[in-house]
Amino acid sequence: MERSEHYEQERDPVGPGRSSEERLINTFYTSFQQGDWKGMLTVYHPDIFFYDPVFGNLEGPRVAAMWEMLLSSAKGLDLEFGRTSTGDGYGSCYWTATYLFSSTGRKVVNKGKALFRFSEGKIIEHQDDFSLWEWSAQALGWRGLFFGWTSVLQNKVRQKARNSLERFMGTKMAAGNGPRAGGYQPHS
Repeated sequence: MERSEHYEQERDPVGPGRSSEERLINTFYTSFQQGDWKGMLTVYHPDIFFYDPVFGNLEGPRVAAMWEMLLSSAKGLDLEFGRTSTGDGYGSCYWTATYLFSSTGRKVVNKGKALFRFSEGKIIEHQDDFSLWEWSAQALGWRGLFFGWTSVLQNKVRQKARNSLERFMGTKMAAGNGPRAGGYQPHS
């Protein structure tokens, strides 16, 4: 399926008529498509707040570390995005991420909607909304299908994701690349 069929995205996403907020969203997702987590961070405000159903609430350096961790281990990533909308300091778009979940090797096709708030010419809030049950059914197989709707499994998924992020950040800090060393500053 071509992107134009799925999302009806314009071919010149940074051309005339696009708002600065639309360009921020386009830069973020174009960098995501290229596996460029540093490029993604260039559009984030230093005080970025992020939420998704897997990681929950993250701020600042943890958001940057999450994207680095996810993209550095991504296998078979394909990302499509479109139907971008902005106005009054807010924005949104729809996305589909297809990849192999590293823990199980299972293919995941995750469809979601991103919501944004802008401040000082950057993205200051980013919320991804998708079905954790549908994600867990694909990523975890029958366990996710039958138990992915339960708070027990959802909390286990969240805790595992947060633990992975903390380990990743600990490793980066030990190597001198953590938040204190300036390794996760969005504008560095």
